[in-house]
Amino acid sequence: MTSETGRLTTHVLDTASGKPAAGLSIDLFAMEADERRPIKTVVTNDDGRVDAPLLAGDDLQVGVYELVFHAGDYLRAGGNPLPEPPFLDVIPIRFGIADAAAHYHVPLLISPYGYSTYRGS
Repeated sequence: MTSETGRLTTHVLDTASGKPAAGLSIDLFAMEADERRPIKTVVTNDDGRVDAPLLAGDDLQVGVYELVFHAGDYLRAGGNPLPEPPFLDVIPIRFGIADAAAHYHVPLLISPYGYSTYRGS
């Protein structure tokens, strides 16, 4: 059973520039067995966020999901000199939703040579 309060959100901060990561493409997948089922692709706005929750209400189900952040494309577009292949290019973050009525916030902090994430609020 789900609630209208359940939602999945994200945002991306560029720690090298000290700014939100605007224009970064993110793919959302649901994991079914060992297969990824595409749900949607979004692009971050000027605040490094997406304009609406990735999933909300009845669309947010208990299960395993994966966010795939296209960091290399974003970093190249920002003029960062990256080696080929870049150290970080596509960053997948797989996580579980145990309570479909809760808010799950999965932020990403990136630079050309490192990243971190956590369950935010």
